[in-house]
Amino acid sequence: MESALSARYIAHLDMDAFYASVELLRYPQLRGLPVVVGGRRRAAQGEPADGAFATLRGYAGRGVITTSTYEARALGIFSGMGLMKAAKLAPEAILLPADFEAYRRYSRMFKDAVAAIVPQIEDRGIDEIYIDLTALVAASAVDGAPDPWARARAIATDIQRSVREATGLSCSIGITPNKLLSKIASELNKPGGVSVIRLDDIRSMVWPLAVRKINGIGPKANAKLERFGIRTIGELAQADAAWLAEHFGRSYGAWLHEAAHGRDERPVVTSSEPKSISRETTFENDLHPVRDKARLTQIFTDLCVRVAGDLQRKGYAGKTIGLKVRYDNFHTVTRDLTIAAPTRDATVIRRAAGECLKRVPLDRRIRLLGVRVGALSKPGAAAEVHGMSLFD
Repeated sequence: MESALSARYIAHLDMDAFYASVELLRYPQLRGLPVVVGGRRRAAQGEPADGAFATLRGYAGRGVITTSTYEARALGIFSGMGLMKAAKLAPEAILLPADFEAYRRYSRMFKDAVAAIVPQIEDRGIDEIYIDLTALVAASAVDGAPDPWARARAIATDIQRSVREATGLSCSIGITPNKLLSKIASELNKPGGVSVIRLDDIRSMVWPLAVRKINGIGPKANAKLERFGIRTIGELAQADAAWLAEHFGRSYGAWLHEAAHGRDERPVVTSSEPKSISRETTFENDLHPVRDKARLTQIFTDLCVRVAGDLQRKGYAGKTIGLKVRYDNFHTVTRDLTIAAPTRDATVIRRAAGECLKRVPLDRRIRLLGVRVGALSKPGAAAEVHGMSLFD
């Protein structure tokens, strides 16, 4: 039995079908329909006329689904699935291109709304955060709240309301004594749910779940556990710790044993310094270094400008400029160049990335191109963005 005085109250907030939900704010006429977001980035053009939305029927390309509405998920269409495969399952599903600028804007909006209520936030990506509710729950004791978990649930409800008022979007929240369990809990009652798991609830609420529900058990580990007849978290909890160490390694085996029992002492980290900032893009169709040189030049320059913009917005500069190229045979090469002084100037980044490019073989079609700036620091003044040189 946990002590209310020493318990932690950790929440995991996960936005519901985030990218798709942002798109439905733009196109409310698509609500209730199977919609997928993925493929090419949104072109700079007006909204389609009513009835002019593209569907998956006849889709040809290597694009993948970024996210899908719950109606599309009911048809077996999920994030990470190839669009051509999805087209076979649901040819009439609406296909929308991604608009990452809009998604980042709504991400900032929902996080600001949460921070206004509880500032102890760990940013885990564009659509999810951890929140340490412990101090706020403890403060409720002065009001004579008899059940701290009820107070935690009430705070979560307030957070959901604030997020909806700020963005028009819904989120799901899991509240437990630690981050590992909260990540699991936030998935239990989607969309728009609040799920509470106390330590006493692990046997009844967590152990019946599939082992893959534990964040950190990937496809390979899940398949190996299945070969040993371990399919649920409860079955994993019953496995001997020494046996797990023998078959999965000392460190990972020990972690599996702890995770199955719902143990996780990691704190909510409210701030962290990034090691690098990068931008990359995967092409719908492989591009030829010679025949598609003009298009590659534009894309390469745009990546450098976007990285420079990210650095400026986040207040960083970097000394190590990196290039990433993936060929049509999926072979990937990277090249780095360390310059004399930290920069967030797009011209400097473009020039250094171009030097890296000269050390990359350009004898195959290119599938992916990326630019990275590392060795970050925080200078006092921002640099200006100037014109770019060519892809050569």
